[in-house]
Amino acid sequence: MRTVESRIVLITGAAMGMGRLYAERAVAEHAAAVVLWDMDAAALEATRTELASRGARVLAQVVDVSSPQAVAEAAQRVQAEVGTPDIVINNAGVVRGKPFWEHDPLTDTEFVIRVNVLGPMHVTRAFLPGMIAAGNEARILNVASASGLLSVPRMTVYTGSKWALIGWSDSLRLELKRAGHGHVRVTTLIPSYIKTGMFAGARAPLLTPLLEPAHVVDKAWAAMKAGKPRLMMPWTVALSGALRGLLPLPLWDWVAGSVFKVYSSMDAFTGRKSG
Repeated sequence: MRTVESRIVLITGAAMGMGRLYAERAVAEHAAAVVLWDMDAAALEATRTELASRGARVLAQVVDVSSPQAVAEAAQRVQAEVGTPDIVINNAGVVRGKPFWEHDPLTDTEFVIRVNVLGPMHVTRAFLPGMIAAGNEARILNVASASGLLSVPRMTVYTGSKWALIGWSDSLRLELKRAGHGHVRVTTLIPSYIKTGMFAGARAPLLTPLLEPAHVVDKAWAAMKAGKPRLMMPWTVALSGALRGLLPLPLWDWVAGSVFKVYSSMDAFTGRKSG
């Protein structure tokens, strides 16, 4: 897939940040329609208005991706108004940065799991049968995190959610391939900390700079179109994963904690501030 021209692109978490950047790239490549899903109605409308002013066909919907019913209802409207998406970008995500025993079971633990794990599953399930049946080149981009490969203190539930997402995403890739549905390809994006405000206060580990959102989106966009199975950013993510697998756990804990400073990267976390 060289371009998304004349294709339908659906993006979750699309009102701002990286989601909006993905939408801008779809518009720049003259997508047939761009579907924006987000929970922030005001920001969503602002993004829709801006993209529509460039001549794009844009459908914006306030959707809670953690709700199977909300996803199903929104998907019906997408099918009726623009058709089956050729590209689904599961970008929506939330984070909590504190010890596990301080997580509220509902507003923290369940919330993070429902958005970060069940959300991509619900969204993909809503459109995947149509993508398979259409027989056209199609893509699914699942936005995970380096914390889905490496344990990170003060981010237990988020880390657990991204481990689950990576496992599901790559298993889905294999299922599609083995079933003969090679026209639908799955890419898993695994970046370190990105400068979006979501991880405000987090400190970058050694040799792992805070990533610029536009740079990550550019690389992820190209990997998605190429159908690349996995994209890890920066290179130290792959190195850390390899070392964790090779070293005895006590030695890896020392390397991660004292050398790379991974284990203290969330100590000053504040997160995105509202208002």
